[in-house]
Formats: sequence, C-alpha cells, structure tokens
Amino acid sequence: MELTLIFIISLVAVAFAGFLLTNVLKRDTGTDAMRAISDAIKEGAEAFIRRQNLTILMLAASLAVLIFVVYGFVRSRNVADPVETAVELAMWTTLSFALGAFSSAISGYIGMWTAIRTNIRTAAAATKSLNGALQTALRGGAVTGLIVVALSLLGVAVLFYIVQQFSTVAGAVGVTGNAIPSEARIPILIAGYGFGASFVALFAQLGGGIYTKAADVGADLVGKVEAGIPEDDPRNPAVIADLVGDNVGDCAGRGADLFESIAAENIGAMILAAALYSSNTTAFTESQLLGVLLFPLIVGALCLLGSIVGVMVVRTKETGDPMQALNIGFYVTSVLAVVSFFFATRWILYTDAAPNAYLYFFGCAIIGIITSILFVFITQYYTEYKYRPVKSIAEASETGPATNIISGIAVGMECVAYPVLVIGAAIIASYYLGARSGLNNAGLFGTAVATMGMLGTAGYILAMDNFGPITDNAGGIVEMSQQPDEVRVITDRLDAVGNTTKALTKGYAVGSAALAAFLLFSAYLDEIKNYGLNLGFAAGGSEGVGATSEVFVINLAKPEVFVGGLLGAMLVFLFSALAIKAVGRAAQYVIQDVREQFRNDPGILAGTSKPDYRRTVDIVTRAALRQMVLPGVLAVGMPIAVGLVFKYLFYAQIDANDKTQAIASLVGNPRYAHLATGAEVVAGMLMIGTIVGILMALFLNNAGGAWDNAKKYIELGAHGGKGSEAHKAAVVGDTVGDPFKDTAGPSLHVLIKLLSTVTLVLAPLFI
Repeated sequence: MELTLIFIISLVAVAFAGFLLTNVLKRDTGTDAMRAISDAIKEGAEAFIRRQNLTILMLAASLAVLIFVVYGFVRSRNVADPVETAVELAMWTTLSFALGAFSSAISGYIGMWTAIRTNIRTAAAATKSLNGALQTALRGGAVTGLIVVALSLLGVAVLFYIVQQFSTVAGAVGVTGNAIPSEARIPILIAGYGFGASFVALFAQLGGGIYTKAADVGADLVGKVEAGIPEDDPRNPAVIADLVGDNVGDCAGRGADLFESIAAENIGAMILAAALYSSNTTAFTESQLLGVLLFPLIVGALCLLGSIVGVMVVRTKETGDPMQALNIGFYVTSVLAVVSFFFATRWILYTDAAPNAYLYFFGCAIIGIITSILFVFITQYYTEYKYRPVKSIAEASETGPATNIISGIAVGMECVAYPVLVIGAAIIASYYLGARSGLNNAGLFGTAVATMGMLGTAGYILAMDNFGPITDNAGGIVEMSQQPDEVRVITDRLDAVGNTTKALTKGYAVGSAALAAFLLFSAYLDEIKNYGLNLGFAAGGSEGVGATSEVFVINLAKPEVFVGGLLGAMLVFLFSALAIKAVGRAAQYVIQDVREQFRNDPGILAGTSKPDYRRTVDIVTRAALRQMVLPGVLAVGMPIAVGLVFKYLFYAQIDANDKTQAIASLVGNPRYAHLATGAEVVAGMLMIGTIVGILMALFLNNAGGAWDNAKKYIELGAHGGKGSEAHKAAVVGDTVGDPFKDTAGPSLHVLIKLLSTVTLVLAPLFI
C-alpha cells in the first residue's frame, strides 16, 4: 500500500505539472521582436546543455565502470554485504549510480526547457498586467519544482521495488546482536542513487554557474562600466549569453541540485529508519516494516500536494507587493506540510509500546518546517534592499568600489551567525525529541525527520527559485525588444523580487544541506558499524523501551582524524577558489570578444549594426565546460583518496599476524587504540568539511545576493540612481559577488552532500 501511495501521488504531481505547462504554453508570446530574442536564448541554452550533458555523461560513465570493477573484482566480498556475491553488489551499486545520474540530468534539463519557454510568455504577460506576469513565471517555475520532487520520489521508490523483487538481499544479525530484516538492508544497496545524483548535480551546477557568471561579468564590465550602456542593451554581444546563463545555471543547475538533495536525504533517512526498526523489533510489528522504511518517501509525496495548493493561491493586485504574494503561497505550503506530517507520523510511526512516539517525531518535523521558514526570513533580511545590510552596502558605494566591497564582505561574514544558531538549535532539539520518544536509538532518526520537514516545502521553494531567472529573462526580452517604459517597470519589480527569491532558495538549500549532511553522516557511521567498525557506545536510559541510545564518537585527538578534518576544510577553500577562478578565466574570454566586436565594428555601439551573439555564446560555452572539470574531479576524488591512503597507512602499522583479524578486533585491541582507520579519517574529513562548507556557502551566497540587490536599490533611485558614482561602485561590487552567489556558493551545497554520498557508497572500501 505504501509504495502504491507514493506512486499515485507522484504521478498526480507530474500530471498537474503537465497541466501547468500546458496552461503556460497557451499564453501569448508577444511581438516578433520579443520572439526573436527568446529564440536566441532558447538556441543558446539548448546548445550548452547538450554539450555539457555529453561531457558529464563521459565522466559519469567512466566512474560507473570504475565502481563496477572495484566492487565486483578488486574488493573481496565481506560477510556484511547485503547480497550474496561481489558481482551482484557491484551491479546494484552501479545501476543505482547510473539511474541517479540520469534522473539528476533529466531534472536539470526539465528546469531549463521549461524556463526558456516561460520567459517570453512572462514578458508578454507584463505588457498587460503585473498579476499575469507573476502567475506565468511562478507556474512555469512550479512545473520544474513538482517534476523534480516527484521524479526523486519515483526514482527511489522504483529502485527500492526492483531490488526488493529481483535481488538476493537477505536479513542479517547486526554487530550488537539485533536482527536486521532483508528490506531494511535495501537502502544501503541503493545508496549509489544519491551518489549519482550528486555527481551530476555538482558538474551541472559548476558548469552552469561558470557559464552564467562569466557571461554576466563580461557583459557588465565591458557594457556598463566601459561602454556606459544599460544592462540588457541589445548592442552588447554578451547579453544573450548572459540571459542563456540564467537558464543553464539557475534553472538547470538548481534543478539538479535540489533533486540530489531530496534523493540523498531520502536514502539517508531510509538507512536511519532501517536502524530504528532494527533497534525496536519488539515495538514495531512486522507489518510496519515497509511503512517505517518508506516514511521519508510517503511524507515527501504528501507534501507535494501542499506545494500544488501553494502555487495556485498566489496572486497580487497591480499595486500589490509580488514578494508578499509569493510569501503567502509559501505559508500555505508550510501549513499543509504540517498537516501532512501529522497524518504520516500517526499512521506510520504509531506503536503501542510507545504510544506517544509519533508525537515526538511530529515535533521533529515541526522543527524542520520552522527552520525552513527562519532561513527564508534570515536570508531575506540579509539580501533584500528593504533592510539594513543591503542599505549599508549601497551607502558605502558613495565612497567608491573599495568601501562597497569591504561592506559586502562584512555583511557576508555577519550573515552566518543566525543560520548557524538556527541549524544548531534544530539539530539538538530534534535529536533530543527523537531520543525521548520512548524508542531505542531514535535520536538520529529525529534529526532525519527534521530534515524531511525542511524539505517538505521543496516543490514550492524550487518554483520560487526558477521564478528568479524566468523574470530576469523576461526583463531582458522586454529591454532588448524596446517595449514601453511601463512594461519595463513591471519586469523590474519582478526581477528585484526574483533576485530575492533566488537568494532565499540558496539559503534554504544551505540549511537543508546542513541537516541532510548530518543525517547522511550518521548514516555513514551506521553503515560502517554494520561492517564491523563500531565507533559508538550505548548511553543508558530508563527501563523498558528506549532504555539505550547509541552515541557515535569521532576522536579528533587521533592525529590522522585531525589531519582528515584539516583536509576537509582545505577542500572547501580550494574548491571555492577553483570555481571563482574559473569564472574569472572564462570571463576574460568574454571581455576580449566583446571589446573586439566593439573595436572592429563601431556600428554596434552606434546602433546601425548587430553584434554577433552566437559567437559570444559559443566562446562562453567552450570556456565554461573546460573550467568545470578540475574542481569537479577534485571534489569527487579527494574523499576517495583520503579514505584509501589512510586505510593502507592503518594496516601498514598492524602486526603481520594480526592483519587477518576482523576490523572490530583490530580497533578493540589496546595496542592499536591510537591508530585510525581510513573510515575514521574520512569521518573526520566529513565532519569538518561539512561545517566549513556550510559557513562558506552562507558567506558566499548572502554576500553575493546583498551586493546584487545593493546595485538594484541604487538603480531604483537611491544614492544618485543609475549612472552615479555610487552606481558604478555598486556594479563593481555586484561583479565581485556574481561568482560568489551563482557559482561557488551553490556548488558548495552540492559538495557538502557529495562528500557524504560518495563516502556512504564507498565506505566498505575504507575499512
């Protein structure tokens, strides 16, 4: 019944997305001039995605072959493996990886495909009304949001069903003596799905982010600063490339990003759900096993219905505030998510042995939902021009670019405080609520439920995220087709709101990544425990159900683990540097091309001849795809290298006559207590890398968003308006912030989860 419910609701969401798409595609496409610009954007975006996906396909195929060979023929079978042979384990791991990679790529493509067809219709709607343009953009974004969430649920559910029906997975006895049913071992077997999704999302976000910001930086520096022409001016050869970048970076990249967030979180939560059931076999009946395992998918499906309602209630008056209308839709979605979680926890997690346990888990879900709302408010405060931080950057612009940049960096550093307090409170509160539920080892599952709560509004959040690039494109189309000023006023209002929604969703993505990384980290520790490396101890409790709760310990006093933590922190900084540098290098090609076109054809700036948009698009495409490979390979390869190197260092220090003993005997031997296995070092790397990655992502996202909206605030007339010295300084600050907020920052969301998924899949290799 549980699987059937997931399939039905997910398919309903897909069908409703089809209805929204049909509704959007029926709308007016404006004038011939508007369609010509839209067609150029469409052509450039589709060309880039084809070439990017081909590059990612080759990288993913190479990694899939490597996974199969290592699991099937290099690594010996372990008695803790969930299936009977090494080749079968290799087959299921590789298949899961391939399906996750394919689904992530499809999610990104759907986001781009929909956006490049919605932008022209939003522009045309803006010629008639603000409400029409608002609803067109949001419904176009909702197509992506609903399909991405539904596809992630369907992918995991279908893979679970296939493994359940056709694999040799069997039950086992855990290292603590608890029985592990066969279905409870399936989530580990399909963890490769999250790894594949993260792998593709990383390259999609990197490639799209490098493309969009290289084009944006090139267009701004040569067009606005050097030539003194407006943004989205048709005389600028990089304008079409910039508008293409909004789709391939913010739509395709973010679609893949949130897809892998949901997929990885669901699998991690299913692993912890399996541990919860196995620790409470006397509390849950055998008939409850499937429901407990699939609980993350069930609540995800129910919350999808809330996102549908939230999208449909959004509307505004012509004099109204579009941001307020979008917030109302978000609040409606959040309230319906609360209702969904209450129903699901009561239905799935009720047990006579602990009759109030479901209420504790419902409380964990409420914590997650409140966390998502707080992240939206905090990000809005630091990135919207109505509030102090952005106004302070705009004010600092009056004394030049240097003070603008100093102020922006300060805002970015300041903005990490509140989110960290919120994340810390959410993790601690949800852990202790779960631990006090009356069930054994339920604390970590409580944090998993909180993460589900935060992702419960993902369908609507992704709709808001895609709203941003769609309205940005619509404004560009209106500007380049020379529509009346009153139309541009509408698209400017929507574009400003879109900048805020893009910043909000990035903050939301960081928060969900933090919670998801914690539960994936916990799932990793649970997995290596099942392979004999138990890094935990049982904390005592009251008698009866819930008497013990296992606490995992990573000993940073061990030199190797401490070094692993340093390597994790270093990876975040090095990865960010490579991503930002990639934008700078690619932007140089754009700047040279635009300058060359202006120099060789003076008629471009005079308005008597047209620039070669296609040439610039092709230059940016080739540069972005070249630059994305190194940081992507570093992110995937480093945790694998660390795990394997320290594994062999561990065994190199073990006496020859002890090397054949099980890992549990080795780590329990006092002679080797000071040594750390590869799996422990990777755990240290994950722990510190995740913490530093969260802080860095918050800094980059919010500093970039604040710089962007400080420029928008000045363009609305503050501090001298467009063309003033303050505006020129703000343009420089915005240019610095572009690779922060749209390349390095969003890519770190994926890096945080990729570190967890790659180690979760390859954990047996590090022991």
